[in-house]
Amino acid sequence: DLTGLESMDQCRRTLEQHNWNIEVKSHDKAAAVQDRLNEQEGVPSVFNPPPSRPLQVNTADHRVYSYIVSRPQPRGLLGWGYYLIMLPFRVTYYTLLDIFRLALRFIRPDPRARVTDPVGDVVSFIHSFEEKYGRSHPVFYQGTYSQALNDAKRELRYLLVYLHGDDHQDTDEFCRSTLCTEEVITFLNTRMLFWVCSTSKPEGYRVSQALRENTYPFLAMIMLKDRKMTVVGRLEGVIQPEDLINQLTFIMDANQTYLMSERLEREERNQTQVLRQQQDEAYLASLRADQEKERKKRAEMEQRKREEEKVRQSALAEEIRRRTLEEEKERKSECLPPEPPADDPESVKIVFKLPNDTRVERRFLFGQSLTVIHDFLFSLKETPEKFQIVTNFPRRVLPCLPTEEQSNPPTLKEAGLSRSEVLFVQDLTDD
Repeated sequence: DLTGLESMDQCRRTLEQHNWNIEVKSHDKAAAVQDRLNEQEGVPSVFNPPPSRPLQVNTADHRVYSYIVSRPQPRGLLGWGYYLIMLPFRVTYYTLLDIFRLALRFIRPDPRARVTDPVGDVVSFIHSFEEKYGRSHPVFYQGTYSQALNDAKRELRYLLVYLHGDDHQDTDEFCRSTLCTEEVITFLNTRMLFWVCSTSKPEGYRVSQALRENTYPFLAMIMLKDRKMTVVGRLEGVIQPEDLINQLTFIMDANQTYLMSERLEREERNQTQVLRQQQDEAYLASLRADQEKERKKRAEMEQRKREEEKVRQSALAEEIRRRTLEEEKERKSECLPPEPPADDPESVKIVFKLPNDTRVERRFLFGQSLTVIHDFLFSLKETPEKFQIVTNFPRRVLPCLPTEEQSNPPTLKEAGLSRSEVLFVQDLTDD
C-alpha cells in the first residue's frame, strides 16, 4: 500500500531484507519503504555494496565553522583534589588503551574497515539507540551515508551527521540531555536531514575516517556548496540544547546565501533545460510537419504517376485491342467466299440495317452457313465489335456463332431465309 508494489514476491524479498519487523519495529517498516522509494526515484539501493572510491565530500574548506566544547574545569579544593588524584589513573588508562589498540591493529586489521551491510549498520544502531534512550528522538535517516548525501544534494537541504562514540564519557549525557529534548527534535525534523551511526559499526567507522573527528559527541553540517557536498560546520564535545540550536542556526544563516545561489542556479538550469526541451520539441514538431508534408507530396506524386501509368497502360491496351480487332476484321474479310452473281438461283439477297442507320447489301448462297453472314458484318468498319443479327418478322435472333448445344450453325436455307431478306444488326457492345 505504501510503495505501490503489486508483486508479492518483490514485497516479500524487501521485508526479508528488513527482518520482517514491520509490525514490531516501525523503523524497519520505514527502512523498507524508504529503500523502495529511493529505488523508484533512481537512487541506488541501500543494499548495494558501498563504492570503493573515497566519499566525495569536501572537508578541507578553510571556511568550516568549528565549535569545540571542552570539558568543564574542576572547581574548588575538593574538585581539584579529585582531579589530581584521578589524573595518573586516567592518563595510564588511556595510554594503555591506545597502545593496546595500536598493537591490535598491527596484529589483526580493524574489522570495521570492511563495510558489507551499510544499511544494516545504520538500522542496527537506531534499534540499539531506541532501546537505550527511547523512541523520542529526531527522525533518523534510514539509509547509507552516501544515500543521505545524494538526497541532501538533490533536495538542496542541510545534512547533519552525528557520529556516536559508544565508549566516550560524554556520549550518554549528550543523547539524554540534548539530542532527545523536544526543542532539538522539533528543530532538526523541520530544518534538515539527520544521519546517525556509531563509529563501532563499519559504516560509521568509514564516515569517521572521512570526517576525522577529534572528540565526541561529534556533529558535522554538510551542504551543497560550489557544486560540491561540503562540510560547513563541525560541533565537537557535549553541548546544551539551546547552544546546539543556536550554533546550527548560525551555521545555516552563514551559508544560506550559498544554498540560495545553488537553488537559483538549479532553477536557471531547469528553466534552460525546459526551454531547450521546448525548442527541441518545436523543432521536432516542425521537422515532423515538414516530413509529413514531404511524405504527402511524394504520395501525391506517386499517386499521379500511378494514375498516369494506368491511363498509359489503358491507352496502350486499347490501342492493342483496336489493332487486334482491325487485324481480325481484315482476316475475316480475306476469308469470305466470293459474292455470287445476281442471276444465281441459289443466291440470297440480304439488306443489313446497321445500328447507325447505315444500309449494307450483299448476296449469299442458300447453302452457306450463317457464320458467313456474321463474318461479313464483322469485317465492316461500321459494324460494332459485338453484335447479333435479328430478323424483322417474326422477330428472332439468328444463331450465327457456334454454341455448346450447336457446334455448327445452320445454313441460310435451314434458317428459313428467303431469296430477299432484310436483317437488323443489334449492337451488344454496351451489354
